[in-house]
Amino acid sequence: MSFADTLFQPEKSPLIRSFEELLLPKSDTELERMARESSALTRKHFGKSIRLFAPIYLSNECINSCKYCGFSKENAILRVTLEVEQMLLEARHLIQEGFRSILLVAGEHPKFVSNGYLEECVRRLSAEVPGVSLEVGPMEAANYAPLVRAGAEGLIVYQETYHKPTYAELHLSGPKKDFEWRLETPERAYAAGFRRIGIGALFGLWDWREEAVSVARHVEYLLKHCWRSLITVSLPRMRPAAGGFQPKFFLPDREFVQAICALRICFPQVGIVLSTRESGELRDALMPIGVTMMSAGSLTEPGGYTGQGREDLHHTVHGKKVSMEIKPPDASAEEQFEIADARSAGEIADLLRRNGFEPVWKDWDQAILSA
Repeated sequence: MSFADTLFQPEKSPLIRSFEELLLPKSDTELERMARESSALTRKHFGKSIRLFAPIYLSNECINSCKYCGFSKENAILRVTLEVEQMLLEARHLIQEGFRSILLVAGEHPKFVSNGYLEECVRRLSAEVPGVSLEVGPMEAANYAPLVRAGAEGLIVYQETYHKPTYAELHLSGPKKDFEWRLETPERAYAAGFRRIGIGALFGLWDWREEAVSVARHVEYLLKHCWRSLITVSLPRMRPAAGGFQPKFFLPDREFVQAICALRICFPQVGIVLSTRESGELRDALMPIGVTMMSAGSLTEPGGYTGQGREDLHHTVHGKKVSMEIKPPDASAEEQFEIADARSAGEIADLLRRNGFEPVWKDWDQAILSA
């Protein structure tokens, strides 16, 4: 039975009922108690180490129509898909910054981002860094398997919203419109052999408590059925993006901290990821509470680090590239969303050390499998 078969069942485990209780309104004293417990559990299971990673955006082409996404096909934005060599130049910039864990991100467009292209990107990149993860359009397990063999160790897929009516309202066309297909992606990733699987919801699309409970139910399911893989979870919040989508729901900072503490208390062994969507001030406050992975120095447009791909900037109409007659000299591909913490990787690493934490650049090597 897949998670899609269980999500809407009314029965909830004692663990999920406990999670729901932790999400109820709390006094300052109660929230401080949760934060202390969350911090203690994190230190017990993960020590004082925080893994650092950065994304490389391969392409902002997309065939999906999603009301909230800056890459949605309706948006008249500048688009580009990096060539493999251009991706490597972006990666080498990040390697110089210290990164050994890189997340490859791409919009969903089989014409521009094919399986063969992704496989070559992974193969070339895994020869230079030990940690390569993917955040790309969902695939069949048989299509994921060659990416794993090429060197990909992690797959990230956010359900965006677990509220099915809202999902249907926001996803107008394209493969992403299929709610169940996306929901079952982590299970196909597990079958393909990914050692690290990340999930989450995009907060701002539906009621935050209901979304958080659904995320928790998904985590509980994966821990039981995909136990050979490391499970990570993220609670990204909406940020401004092309298209000007205005979220109807809001997750305040205080409740955001509460949700992270609740996840750590109920799932002490699960990695919790915090991205540069959040402000530097909030990220600094969350470091000691429950976070185990952080992005740093991130840019969310293809070629953002080194300017790769600017000579091929174009619009896409009905799946075909439309060249620009006049390109502004400072033109660049559209970003997926605005980041909130623009500090460099070095600044984040120094901050971690000053606060008694160890920044971890590398926590995996393919050579382990052949040892």
